[in-house]
Amino acid sequence: MPLKFKYVVRTGVIAALSIAGFQFLTAGAAPAIQAAATVNTVPGMPAVVDARNLYSETGASHLSPQVKDDLQRVYVPNLRSNDVSVIDPQTLKVVDRFKVGKAPQHIVPSWDLRTLWVANNAERLDSGSLTPIDPRTGKSSKALPVDDPYNLYFTPDGKSAIVVAEAKHRLDFRDPHTMAMQYSISTPQCGGINHADFSIDGSYAIFTCEFDGSIAKIDLKNRSVIGYLKLQMPAVRFKDVPSLAGPGATEICSSKKGMPQDIRISPDGKRFYVADMEADGVHIIDGDAFKEIGLIPTGVAAHGLYPSRDGSKLYVANRGSHLIHGPRNGKGSVTVIDFASGKVVQQWPIPGGGSPDMGNVSADGKYLWLSGRYDDVVYRIDTTSGAVNKIAVGQEPHGLTVWPQPGRYSLGHTGNLR
Repeated sequence: MPLKFKYVVRTGVIAALSIAGFQFLTAGAAPAIQAAATVNTVPGMPAVVDARNLYSETGASHLSPQVKDDLQRVYVPNLRSNDVSVIDPQTLKVVDRFKVGKAPQHIVPSWDLRTLWVANNAERLDSGSLTPIDPRTGKSSKALPVDDPYNLYFTPDGKSAIVVAEAKHRLDFRDPHTMAMQYSISTPQCGGINHADFSIDGSYAIFTCEFDGSIAKIDLKNRSVIGYLKLQMPAVRFKDVPSLAGPGATEICSSKKGMPQDIRISPDGKRFYVADMEADGVHIIDGDAFKEIGLIPTGVAAHGLYPSRDGSKLYVANRGSHLIHGPRNGKGSVTVIDFASGKVVQQWPIPGGGSPDMGNVSADGKYLWLSGRYDDVVYRIDTTSGAVNKIAVGQEPHGLTVWPQPGRYSLGHTGNLR
C-alpha cells in the first residue's frame, strides 16, 4: 500500500496529486468567490486594475515606457566570485562581467524601474553594500555602503526601500534613491528573514524566516510585527539522493521545522504560497487570517516562485538538495502549478541534474530563467515544453533578474512587478 502524504486542510477543496505512484493530499482551489470591483489600497500605492488578477499589468504587452530604451539582458550575481555575469538573451552568451561587493545575493529592480540594485550582504561582515546598475547601459557605478542587504524590497507606495538585514533579524526602511536610513522594524523571532510579498491592498507584508521554519506578518501602516506563524511539516518528503526507487521516491520527513524560502501571493490576493526546502513543497497561507490551509508537494527543496505572464500558473524551482550547500547535478526540477485549481500540471526535471534557484520569466513569457546555484550555470527553460539551455557563469549564481520586465512598478526581489 503506498504511503500517503497526510496533511490537514482546514478550508478549500481537497485534491489528489499522484507522483511516481505516491498519492499526496493537497489544498485545491477554494470555491469561486466574486472579486470586489475595487481594492482600497494604501495611500500612494498605484491602483489595482483587476481585483481578480493583481498580475494583470505584468502581461507580455505591458512594458512600461520607462523601460523602452533599456537593454535586453539577464543579470546574474555570482555569490562566491563576487561579480555579476551579464547574458544577452538573444545569443545566450555572456557579454559582460564586472566586480561588485562581497557576496552578491540578488539583483533587484527599483520601484521606479530605473535602477537595478545588486545586494551585496558581505556574509555577516560589516562591509555590505548596494551596487547600482543602469539598465539602459548595463553598466554599474559606485556602490553605496548599506548594512547587511541580503535582499531588497520596496513599499507599495514607493516611499521606502526595505533592506532585509538577515543576520541582524531586522528590516531597515531606507530612502529608495539614496538609501539613507528612515526607520527599522526588529524581527527577533524571524531567524533567517529573507523573502517577502505584499498584500493586494499594500497594508501588510509576509516575510519568510528560513532558520526558524516560520513566517512573519508585518503591519506596514503601523510599522510593527503582527505575529509569527510556524509552518507545519509533512509526514513524508522526496528523497534527494540516488535511489533504486527512481525519481519521485519518498522518505519519512525527519525534519522538525521547515526552511521557507520564496513567497508569492495568488492572483486574487487571497492566498500566499511559500516554498519550503525541507518540506519539498509549497505551503498555502490565508494571508488575512494568517493561518496555514494546505501544502502542495512539488520536488526536492522547493525554493523560487514565479507567476506566468498571464497570471494563470506558478513556476516552482526545486533546488534538488535539502542541504544549504548541495552537490552538483542534483535532483533539481521545475514544477508548474495551476493557480485556479491548485494542481500540479507540469513537472520538468533538469536534464543531467541541476540546482534551479532564483530568477524570473522573460518579458514575453516564453522562458523561465533560473540560476543553477550549485552548478555555476544559468538555465533558460522553455515554458511550453520544459526544454533547457545551460549557460556557464561565475561561482555560485544566486538571485538573477531578467530585464526589462512588464509592469508599472517593482516591489523588489528579482522582479516582483505589479
